Amino acid sequence: MSTIPAGLRYSAEHEWIAEGESEGVVRVGITDFAQDALGEVVYVEHPEVGGTVSAGDVVGEVESTKSVSDIYAPVSGEVVAVNEALEDDPGAVNSDSYGAGWLFEIRLSDAGELEQLLSDEDYRNQVG
Repeated sequence: MSTIPAGLRYSAEHEWIAEGESEGVVRVGITDFAQDALGEVVYVEHPEVGGTVSAGDVVGEVESTKSVSDIYAPVSGEVVAVNEALEDDPGAVNSDSYGAGWLFEIRLSDAGELEQLLSDEDYRNQVG
């Protein structure tokens, strides 16, 4: 059974979204369900810091021993940080997907987009 923490928002593409440390900034990662389906993560391609993304855009990829999966921007805004520690330790996505395995941070251009994402209960129903 996958871990699905309460209090986060989720995308249909298996990203989690958490309020960041700065107001208007959210942190994005892939869910425990997604990392489990991928298998051992060996490489993460991040979006470019300073770049602008729109909700639904492909902004990077996660490569595992089994496959390569696209990472989608769950919300629109400016990429303000990426988790550079994943360059040396991409396996953190597997071992701590909701903590040390976070992927990037976005400064929201429209906070209302958060309301269009799935709640933890909605996501739990989606992945069954």
